[in-house]
Amino acid sequence: MLRWAVIFLVIAIIAAIFGFGGIAGASAGIAQLLFYIFIAVFVISLLVGLFTGRGGPPPPV
Repeated sequence: MLRWAVIFLVIAIIAAIFGFGGIAGASAGIAQLLFYIFIAVFVISLLVGLFTGRGGPPPPV
């Protein structure tokens, strides 16, 4: 998902260089949306990992 956000960000930058305002705005909006979705999924998976208590490997015997 982060890859898609980076792709849309690059498209937005290229469109801004060429002056296509509508395309740049749409691409930047999509990149921003994907970025926030990625952050939300990361935080949710982090919280689930903390609450389930699954840590690393067991300590050596």
